[in-house]
Amino acid sequence: MSKLSFREAEEKDCGLILFFIRELAAYEKMSDEVVATEQLLSDWLFHKHSAEVIFACEDGKEVGFALFFHNFSTFVGRAGLYLEDLYVLPEYRGRGYGKALLKRLAAIAVERGCGRMEWVCLDWNQPSIDFYRSLGSRPMDEWTVYRVAGGSLEQLARD
Repeated sequence: MSKLSFREAEEKDCGLILFFIRELAAYEKMSDEVVATEQLLSDWLFHKHSAEVIFACEDGKEVGFALFFHNFSTFVGRAGLYLEDLYVLPEYRGRGYGKALLKRLAAIAVERGCGRMEWVCLDWNQPSIDFYRSLGSRPMDEWTVYRVAGGSLEQLARD
């Protein structure tokens, strides 16, 4: 019987974190958008403390990861937990590890007094949509995510 455990990422894990990011990007057909490096992850995760990573481990081997950070809801008046990425290696899917990661994140949110937990999902990713709905989450259909990045972000900062 395999044993699932969780562990927080350490700075020495930046290569492993980048591996999971690249695996997720390939799954989402977005590999060309990954510009993260181990050094950037080290700076932003472990020196600037901008986000956190936990690993799901089967018998001590990292088989999934979740990267998250806190946001803030003015309406709720407290922080929330925002899940940026969740990924389980294909050969370990169907064992409940994705759900276990989400349950661990929910527990972290509750322990920290967060008012909610949020994430986004690609519209075409029906297996994930079905999975998230089975957990009691609901889509925020009345909201549209907007993003400014790269040259547009720099231009906005200058204007």
